[in-house]
Amino acid sequence: MRANQGIVVASFSRVVLVLSLLFSLVALADPPNPASVVTQKSNQELLKELPFENRQDFEAVKRGFIAPLPANGVIKNEKGEPVWDLGAFQFAGDKPAPDTANPSLWRQLQLISEGGLYEVIPRIYQVRSADLSNITFIEGDSGVIVMDPLISAETAKAALDLYREHRGNKPVVAVIYTHSHVDHYGGVRGVVDEEDVKSGKVNIYAPKDFLIEAVSENVFAGNHMARRASFMYGNLIPKDPKGTLGAGLGLETSTGTVTLIEPTDTINKTGEKRNIDGLTFEFLMAPGSEAPAEMHFYIPELKAITAAENATHTLHNLYTLRGAKVRNARDWSRYLNETIQRWGDKAEVLFAPHHWPTWGQANVVNHLKKQRDLYKYLNDQTLRLANHGYNMVQTAEMMELPPELSQYWANRGYYGSVNHDTRAVWNYYLGFFDGNPARLYPMPPTAAGKKYVQYMGGAANIIKQAKKDYDAGEYRWVAEVLDRLVSAEPNNRAARDLLADALEQMGYQQENGTWRNFFLSGAKELRDGIERLPVPLTASADTIRNMPTELIFDYLGIRLNGPRATGKQISININLPDIKEQYSLVLENAVLNYGPPVESPHSSVTVTRNDLNDIILGTATIQEKMEGGSIKIVGDVGQLKTLLSLMDRFDFWWNLVTPEPMDKMSSGDF
Repeated sequence: MRANQGIVVASFSRVVLVLSLLFSLVALADPPNPASVVTQKSNQELLKELPFENRQDFEAVKRGFIAPLPANGVIKNEKGEPVWDLGAFQFAGDKPAPDTANPSLWRQLQLISEGGLYEVIPRIYQVRSADLSNITFIEGDSGVIVMDPLISAETAKAALDLYREHRGNKPVVAVIYTHSHVDHYGGVRGVVDEEDVKSGKVNIYAPKDFLIEAVSENVFAGNHMARRASFMYGNLIPKDPKGTLGAGLGLETSTGTVTLIEPTDTINKTGEKRNIDGLTFEFLMAPGSEAPAEMHFYIPELKAITAAENATHTLHNLYTLRGAKVRNARDWSRYLNETIQRWGDKAEVLFAPHHWPTWGQANVVNHLKKQRDLYKYLNDQTLRLANHGYNMVQTAEMMELPPELSQYWANRGYYGSVNHDTRAVWNYYLGFFDGNPARLYPMPPTAAGKKYVQYMGGAANIIKQAKKDYDAGEYRWVAEVLDRLVSAEPNNRAARDLLADALEQMGYQQENGTWRNFFLSGAKELRDGIERLPVPLTASADTIRNMPTELIFDYLGIRLNGPRATGKQISININLPDIKEQYSLVLENAVLNYGPPVESPHSSVTVTRNDLNDIILGTATIQEKMEGGSIKIVGDVGQLKTLLSLMDRFDFWWNLVTPEPMDKMSSGDF
C-alpha cells in the first residue's frame, strides 16, 4: 500500500514539476509591450481633432433593437466548435480608449460590437454582428427575402433562427446577393435548401458576372487572399486592447462553412425591376465599385434604398489589403450620384450589409453625398498630384481630406485608409511602375536585404542604430530598415524582436482596423512563428462544386506547375453525361487549354461532374473512382493521372513577414 502511495506521490510530484516548468515557460514568454510615450501622444492628439462630442451614431446603432444574439453571441458548428463569438469583443464597453488604441478606432469598435436583431423599418429587419456583415430580412406578402446571407452557413442559420423567433416562422422565398464578396453569399445554405432553389420555390438574384467574380476572387487567387485575410481581420491575434479591435467594417470573419448556390436570376442593367413576393425592386448596376459585380436597389413600397457596400459608415477600400482587383473610385462616386438622382427625393431609409442604417430623407441624401464626394476627392486629387509628377508613395503621403469630409464620422478610415486608397487610385491609372528606371527592376527581398546589411555595416550595427530610432519613436523607419535585415537573416532573433516592437507601436496608433491587425499580426508572427488557428477558407469545397465547368478548368490551369509540365503533350476528351457537357483538355507549351472535343485524343474520359469534383478536391482518387465503376477511360489510362499529378497543392500557412523558400511547391496525389 505504501509502495503504491509512493508511486502516486512520485507521479504527482513529476506532474507538479512538469506543470511548474510549463508555467515558467509561459511566464518567460514576452507579453505585448505597453504603448510608448510617442504612441500615447499620437493617440491623445486625435481626441482634439475629431468631434467626439457628437453621439448621434450611438443612438442610431441602438435604434430598433429587438433581441440580442443567443448564447452570449457564441455560434457553433455541428461539432460544437465556436465559429463566431461576439462576446469576445465586449471588452470596450463604454470605457474611454486605452493607451494602446487609437480613440477613433476604439469608438468604432464600441459601435460595431452592438449586436442582435433590429427593426430597420416595418418589414425590414437585420441581424447585426453575427458575422463580418449584416444579414437583412425583407418581409414580402407570403415570406421573407434574405439579402446577403453572411460568410458561414452556421452564422446565417443562427441569424434566421433569431429572426423567426421574434417575427414568426416565415418561409424564405428569395435570396439576393448584392455583390460577389464571400461575406454576402457564403452562408446561403444556412437559410435555404438547394432543392428548393432547383425546384423554383426559391429564387436567387445576383448582379451580372457575379459567379465569375466570386470565383476569380475567392478560388483563383483564393489561397493567397485568404492567408492575407487572416492578418487583415485579426484572426490570429487576441481580442483585447493590445490585440484586434475589429476590422472597422465589422468585427472579424466567422470560421464556419463557406457555401455557394448559383444564382437563378441575373440582373443585367440599370433600370431592371423584379416583383419579389409582392414588393418591387428597382436595380442600379455598380460594377467595378466596391466589388467587380455589385448592384444597388430601391423598394418604392417601403421607400428604402440599399447602396450595397458602397455607402457604409467608414471610408472603404479602393484596394483591399487581402489583395484583389483595384477598384474604380470615379465609378464608385458616379454610382452613388446616380442613386441620389434616381431615388434620393423618395427614400426614407438607407440600409446596408454593414453597420447601422440612416433614417430620414435629408439624412439619407447627406450621407450619400458625403460618401460620393469622399471617393471623388480621392480620385481627382490623386490624379492632380500624379500629373504634377508625384509618384505613388509621395502622393499618398501628401493626401489629406478637407474638413467637410474628414470630420464626418462615416468617412473616417476604419477599413480603407486615405493613404492606401490614394495608392490604389494611382495604381489603377498608372500601374506598379512610377517611371523611375532605378525602380523598374528591383532585386528580390532576400538578395537586396543581404546587400543592404553589408552596406550598413552588418547586423549588429543596424540593430544598434535601429534601437536609437525606436527610442525616438521613428517606428516607420525602424520597420523599413529591419525588414531588410530580417529578409537577409530571418533567424536573427534580435532583429525580429525589434521589428516586432516597431510594428506593435505602429499598430497601437492606427485608426484603421485592418492596418492595426496587419501590424499586430506581423509582430506576432515575428515573435512566435506561424500558429495555425481557425480562419475562413473561401475556396471551399461547396464553392468549387458550384463553379461552372469552364471555371473548374481555368482553376486547373492555375494549379498547373508550368516548369514540370515543360515538354509534355497530353490531350484528353472529357464527357460529363449528367450535365450534358463535353470538353477537351489539351496540355502543350506548358499551358493547359480547354475547348470542344478533339479528334484522336490520347484518352477519352466519361465521368459525372460530382465525381470530377471529388477528384479535383482530393476527396477521392482516379483509381478509387475506376474501381467503383464511376469513371470510364478509353485509351491511355495514365494520361489523366499524369495531368493531375502536375497540379500544385497550395499551402495556406506561408510566411508573410519572413522570407519564404522558393521551392516549397507540392503537387497533388491523384
